[in-house]
Amino acid sequence: MSFRDLRNFTEMMRALGYPRHISMENFCTPNFGLVSEVLLWLVKRYEPQTDIPPDVDTEQDRVFFIKAVAQFMATKAHIKLNTKKLYQADGYAVKELLKITSVLYNAMKTKGMEGSEIVEEDVNKFKFDLGSKIADLKAARQLASEITSKGASLYDLLGMEVELREMRTEAIARPLEINETEKVMRIAIKEILTQVQKTKDLLNNVASDEANLEAKIEKRKLELERNQKRLETLQSVRPCFMDEYEKTEEELQKQYDIYLEKFQNLTYLEQQLEEYHRMEQERFEEAKNTLCLIQNKLKEEEKRLLKSGSNDDSDVDIQEDDESDSELEERRLPKPRTAMEVLMQGRPGKRIVGMMQGGDSDDNVSPPLPSAVLCALALAVIDGSG
Repeated sequence: MSFRDLRNFTEMMRALGYPRHISMENFCTPNFGLVSEVLLWLVKRYEPQTDIPPDVDTEQDRVFFIKAVAQFMATKAHIKLNTKKLYQADGYAVKELLKITSVLYNAMKTKGMEGSEIVEEDVNKFKFDLGSKIADLKAARQLASEITSKGASLYDLLGMEVELREMRTEAIARPLEINETEKVMRIAIKEILTQVQKTKDLLNNVASDEANLEAKIEKRKLELERNQKRLETLQSVRPCFMDEYEKTEEELQKQYDIYLEKFQNLTYLEQQLEEYHRMEQERFEEAKNTLCLIQNKLKEEEKRLLKSGSNDDSDVDIQEDDESDSELEERRLPKPRTAMEVLMQGRPGKRIVGMMQGGDSDDNVSPPLPSAVLCALALAVIDGSG
């Protein structure tokens, strides 16, 4: 690690917009947390759609993270990273990080220069719909990233040209040895044969795996047929408790029918009871009205009897003095009894006339009953009829 590399890395990260300040003292000791955070941020900056797990808690997670980042940069940006130096997370890791940051920094500078040139040109010439060019924009973006990465790798290779030129000159100047060439060719042929054998073994393994899978499938089919037959057997066999269940179901149906019949009877009886109460109320109202009519008729009859009695007393001769008081009482006793019988027969409107022994009914008239007695008799008639 050199001071210049560390300074360039911090300046490039600051120019790229890394949100955290990176000091030169951060990499004096191993700092894997910072290295993983920087790598993840650079990968997201290069390709926002990538999905790399950020877990670095355990050793396996850290190894998987470093391998995923190295594989991504090798396939997408064609940048080869040293995983061992990245895992050290010290000053040697800065050199590997500098490979990625230099590519992004150069791309940013190129983009800035192209943007300033485009602003200077006439904007009206290049007005077009970007919605229909999304696929072209993605392809252009990918192509630009590949061009940038290829340019960076080409620059590195050209920087190594001085050393490679000397090695190439020595190799060309060295005389060709047939034995060594034959040895190298034999080794290459042997390696190729080994690879062919491995491929054949894999093919044989595929065939055996296919046979094993077919055997498992056949076994599963047999088990399925066996289970289907068992299901059919269980469905055909009648359960031992089915008779009791059906009997209980029939009893329950009978009980429900009885309950339904009783409920209907109860509803009918309640309706009849309400009808009976209504009729009783109507009869009570009718009897009350009848009582009022009887009272009115009795009052009119009493008034009429009083008037007729006063007129008849003036015309009737005074009876003989030899009639004893006992005879008069005997003549008068049947009169209220006759009136009571007439009222008990429901004939309150008939004229009440006393009947004397051996006399005419039109000649002698009994004195009228009091109104209180008449009301009591009417109430007795109403109670007897009810």
